[in-house]
Amino acid sequence: MQANTYAGPGKSLFSWVAILLSVLLFLAGCGNNSAGGAEEAEAELAAEEETAREVTHAMGTTTIEGTPEKIVTLYQGATDAAVEMGVKPVGAVESWLQQPYYEYLSADMEGVPVVGEETQPNLEEIAKLEPDLIIASQIRHEEIYEQLSQIAPTVVHETVYDFKGTVEMMGEAMNQQEKADELISAWDDRVADFQSKIQEKVGDRWPMHVTVANFREDHARIYVTGFAGSILTELGFEGPKNMTDESLEIVKLTDKESIPQMNADVIYAFMEDTDAVKKTYGEWTSHPLWTNLDAVKADQVYTVDEIIWNMGGGIRAANLMLDDIYDRFELEK
Repeated sequence: MQANTYAGPGKSLFSWVAILLSVLLFLAGCGNNSAGGAEEAEAELAAEEETAREVTHAMGTTTIEGTPEKIVTLYQGATDAAVEMGVKPVGAVESWLQQPYYEYLSADMEGVPVVGEETQPNLEEIAKLEPDLIIASQIRHEEIYEQLSQIAPTVVHETVYDFKGTVEMMGEAMNQQEKADELISAWDDRVADFQSKIQEKVGDRWPMHVTVANFREDHARIYVTGFAGSILTELGFEGPKNMTDESLEIVKLTDKESIPQMNADVIYAFMEDTDAVKKTYGEWTSHPLWTNLDAVKADQVYTVDEIIWNMGGGIRAANLMLDDIYDRFELEK
């Protein structure tokens, strides 16, 4: 006997309803997934917008997204600041002496390509590195700022020796504000510590007058401001006793009759290690006007490292310079 396979109209209707519900549930799931994907995309976009920063600098405003990883530094103080912040540049300009980079930075800069000189960076070499951030200086690179900006986002500091300003600008541009704040705070603490200890050491002789002298082949200079001068002022020192125009950055002394302009309680002198410069230094320091200076009489004339005191220009160099000053005054660091 043949089995009856007809299920009847009720069962058939139930099957169609079940299929319809399955389709609706599937479509609803797809809708939810699409909504979820849209929400995720919106969240990612919002996160990108939050990390995008408008960095104001000497040449305008630059938009920087996220945390740059490939950084090129175009002046010595920026290279110094980068390594002190734990960032190894992908390219940097050559140092003025001790090429390719200063010895006090060489361990951190091993293998970093040179991209020309500070006064003449090689734009082609910079572009080859495909950086995502360039650190420049207005005093050096104003004329090529637009070209640099076409290669990568570029931020520019006014000068090359304001190490705290460089750290602050780079901290913002590199998305490392916290690290920058730590470095500046640590420096400020050291300044306060030095001021307390030097006043205790010298008593009513504080503030002391200081001269930063530089001897050349045919003349001498007094650095009133600049890297060393600015740091000494921040520490609380006053300038040379006979200085009449403190607005000058550098005073050029062309003859030995100008030696009294160097008069101070302490003289820090730096010079290149050449026979011609040594000859000039010997002639000037054997002159009767030199021996009459207060620092000479007090045996407070010191020859210091030109790279640390003048050419480094960064926060690591500033701390090394301060170490030197602590040592000269026999203060505990």
